[in-house]
Amino acid sequence: MNDKSKAPNFLGLIDENNHISLDDYKGSFLIIYFYPKDKTSGCTLESQDFRDCKDKFAKKNCKIVGVSRDSIKSHLSFTEKESLNFPLISDPDETMCDAYGVMKEKSMYGRKYMGIERSTFIIDPDGNLIKEWRGVKVPGHVEEVYNFICEL
Repeated sequence: MNDKSKAPNFLGLIDENNHISLDDYKGSFLIIYFYPKDKTSGCTLESQDFRDCKDKFAKKNCKIVGVSRDSIKSHLSFTEKESLNFPLISDPDETMCDAYGVMKEKSMYGRKYMGIERSTFIIDPDGNLIKEWRGVKVPGHVEEVYNFICEL
C-alpha cells in the first residue's frame, strides 16, 4: 500500500469499564494486529512475539494493540497467562474487524465459517494507515514489522 489513508477509527473495549480509541494513540505509531482466537498455538506465539519486542517498539515511538472476537474475560485470562504488556480489544460484534476488513470465509474439516484473517496494520502518528499485512504467517512476522518501523 503506497498511499496514505486515514485509518478507520475505533472504540474498543479492553476490560469491563475501559475503552481505547485511535485518538488515544495520536503522536505515536500504532501496530494493530488481528488474530483469530485467544490461547490457540499461532495466536499465542504471535502475542508472545509482540510482548517480547514491546520495548524495542517503544523505543521507536510505537505502541501495540491486539484484537480478536474473544470476550473480555477470555482476554484478561490470556493476558495474565502470557504476561502480555499491551491491551487486547474485545470485538465480539466484529465492528472493528469489519472496519479493517479482516473477516474472511474459512474452512475446517469441510465446514465453512467466517473468521478473522490474521492481519497487522501500522498507523502513523497522524492517524494514517501506512502499512498492512494480510494472511500473516506467525514465524518471523513480528521481526518483519519491526524492520518496517526501523526503516521509517
